[in-house]
Amino acid sequence: MRAQPVDVVVIGAGQAGLSAAYHLRRRGYTPVGTGAAVPAAGSPTFVVLDADDAPGGAWQHRWASLRMATVNGIFELPGAPVPPADPAAAARDVLPAYFADYERRFDLQVRRPVRVRAVHREDGDPAGRLLVETGSETDAEAWSARFVINATGTWRRPFWPRLPGAETFRGRQLHVHDYVSSGEFSARSGARQRVVIVGAGISAVQLLDEISQVADTFWVTRREVDWDAAEFDTAARVAAIAGVEERVRRGEPPGSVISVTGQHRTAWSEAARARGVLVRHPMFTAIEPGGVRMPDGSFEPADVILWATGFRADIGHLAPLGLRTSAGGVRVANGRSLDEPRLFLIGYGPSQSTVGANRAGRDAVRAIVAESSGSHLVATPQR
Repeated sequence: MRAQPVDVVVIGAGQAGLSAAYHLRRRGYTPVGTGAAVPAAGSPTFVVLDADDAPGGAWQHRWASLRMATVNGIFELPGAPVPPADPAAAARDVLPAYFADYERRFDLQVRRPVRVRAVHREDGDPAGRLLVETGSETDAEAWSARFVINATGTWRRPFWPRLPGAETFRGRQLHVHDYVSSGEFSARSGARQRVVIVGAGISAVQLLDEISQVADTFWVTRREVDWDAAEFDTAARVAAIAGVEERVRRGEPPGSVISVTGQHRTAWSEAARARGVLVRHPMFTAIEPGGVRMPDGSFEPADVILWATGFRADIGHLAPLGLRTSAGGVRVANGRSLDEPRLFLIGYGPSQSTVGANRAGRDAVRAIVAESSGSHLVATPQR
């Protein structure tokens, strides 16, 4: 299998990947895409590989009832403001269209659907190239890159906690990843369903407010929710991002979004409070056929368990590089792997928010351009 050479491979076309592609374009890099012109001799090149069938990143997969008025934390892509939209419009309609227009406007030539299977070192030279393998074993392609910008996010890796008895539950279990709308839980045969919602984050509270209007809800979290009365503005987001930097520098997992941002009062949390449904209960200890067993031994019946338990970094394709530490994370500083400096991880750790992803994309490209003269790269020994 012959690998096609490029200077930079960007993996993922969500907020972080498109930000990186935009800054590569601005710095004179030419995209290598299905409809792109042949790059001029000596022109630096890049390619964007995206696993989805269409533009939009994770936005295209969000639940149908998520409206523009209730979307948490939209931050515009660099160089193009989010167009005005009806607050009642579905986010999964508006934002993917914005992403698609962005790709066309800046001619980013995203290749899709392309699933990256693995990223390897081509040889033992620390200043050599990385090999990015895509497709299946029988229909494989490969790209040889000086640098790889990984921007795969978390959407494809929903986190399902393991609890005793989960396989015995007679009702339905689903993750936020698979949620569509509260209509799924409307009364059937005249009986209201009972939905146990698990999680302390923004999605859990937003869906609690929504589902509690058509079904009985029972909200559980592992810890008490510490409500922060401060407004969660851009300054607060930046401060929250800074809080996780030391964790990923040490190679620890980035942690959940709620552990970074804290829980802030919102329109939907206050609406749920006003209706008397914003009542937190401790996490159950086991799942039984008809419901969940609480720590005090009491039993709570359930028709549905909705896991709003977050996501994990989608970086399994980086395993051949051997970067994972004994703590379970990857050592990253300023968006760059400390143990493989040819690799940038954006949308990971402190850059997992939209504002952080934009900045990380810009900074990754700055670093690549600064080293494009051929300076020798030496990896920091892995701990």
